[in-house]
Amino acid sequence: MEPSDSSPATSNITVRRGEPLVVIKDINKHYGELHVLKNINAVVNRGEVVVVIGPSGSGKSTLCRAINRLETIDDGAITIDGVHLPAEGKELAALRADVGMVFQAFNLFAHKTVLQNVTLGPIKVRGMSKVEADKKAMIMLERVGVANQAEKMPAQLSGGQQQRVAIARALAMDPKLILLDEPTSALDPEMINEVLQVMIDLANEGMTMIVVTHEMGFARKAADRVIFMAEGEIVEETTPEEFFTNPKSARAQDFLSKIINH
Repeated sequence: MEPSDSSPATSNITVRRGEPLVVIKDINKHYGELHVLKNINAVVNRGEVVVVIGPSGSGKSTLCRAINRLETIDDGAITIDGVHLPAEGKELAALRADVGMVFQAFNLFAHKTVLQNVTLGPIKVRGMSKVEADKKAMIMLERVGVANQAEKMPAQLSGGQQQRVAIARALAMDPKLILLDEPTSALDPEMINEVLQVMIDLANEGMTMIVVTHEMGFARKAADRVIFMAEGEIVEETTPEEFFTNPKSARAQDFLSKIINH
């Protein structure tokens, strides 16, 4: 007898690793008349790497930013580790501390050294002592390969180095989850791989990550699951192998043919 499909209704992929960490249920988002997220349902499990891809304007970055409420949603619900996303205030700040965010623009504080950029959150939000925070920051900077840049200002670093500092800054908070919104799209081609390698290492260490990216090689190598979005909807959700070799929808086939023949 065929086993019945008892995986959660919000995801068509059987839970592969830990229990659900992020649950996105029936969320919608409008900008005026424009319906940018349409009834989005998704689950990200602990220790899973989910890569969100799709054409420009498909709602990928909006979805990523909604997960830590940098974007508000019109309706639906997002829970992280069983806690509903608070609208504002201290609860939201506490939740954001558990969700690291790495942006397209590195968003480092230009007037602070690399080390100060990484220690700021642990000192201010986690209440760590400076000595403890410095020690932790150096471990994280070592982990992403820029410990030798600790005393420099961000402007003295290459784009790839700055983005690795931004990843170290996210890691220093011991997040449950890291959101990466097109982390390599502002980089020169020769710097992309150094950042992708750090992301692959994190994936291999079991960090839960949601990554919006155009880097198909990373999606193939590091993702547990690919979510393909178009026009504000999740069109396909499957393994990288399945998505890249056998896309089901015409929209995904069209998207991949443009990229692969590019």
